[in-house]
Amino acid sequence: MAEPRRRARKHSGELALLAGVGRSTVQALEGGKNTVQLDSVVAVADALGCDIALLTRAGSFVPPLDPTSIQAFEL
Repeated sequence: MAEPRRRARKHSGELALLAGVGRSTVQALEGGKNTVQLDSVVAVADALGCDIALLTRAGSFVPPLDPTSIQAFEL
């Protein structure tokens, strides 16, 4: 996340404010911490205008879902 943040000319505090997360969350993402909540990752990516790509442990790319194909089900 550091490279897209730099391209956007934002410091970590500005990005945190835009994303609605704490500065420590942005720093954790940029530092490679694997304990950041997914909703925080999504918020930061959205604030940067980035998509999130997932990789399997074997290194295979998992293509993103088409948001229009996701349906909610009532339990």
